[in-house]
Amino acid sequence: MKKLFLMCAFVMGVSAVSFAQGRGGQRTPEQQLAQVKTMIAPLTLTDDQAAKLTVVYTASSKSMDSLRAAVPDRATRQPVQTSIQTATAAKVNAILTLEQSAALKKAQDARRAQMQGGGN
Repeated sequence: MKKLFLMCAFVMGVSAVSFAQGRGGQRTPEQQLAQVKTMIAPLTLTDDQAAKLTVVYTASSKSMDSLRAAVPDRATRQPVQTSIQTATAAKVNAILTLEQSAALKKAQDARRAQMQGGGN
């Protein structure tokens, strides 16, 4: 029984370390694209839109990663991160149709309200 407990503790420790080595909670471009598809669920993306969105999210991710590497202080890099996020959102809205853009905004607003309300 003691060996089983030690083995479980070891496995949990290894998994905790492996999660700590990830992207720091940041989503990959593929995860961001999947989230957009989910948020506009009744409407579908064309293959062309998906390809364009992947390019936009990949560029945004690279910009954010290089910013994090160059500026370790979170408070200092916050204004630049906000401008990158704003530019990315504008590019995404330019790719989506009006209906898709409206559905995405509605889903984002609902998610933001849920997070601010503590999930209630």
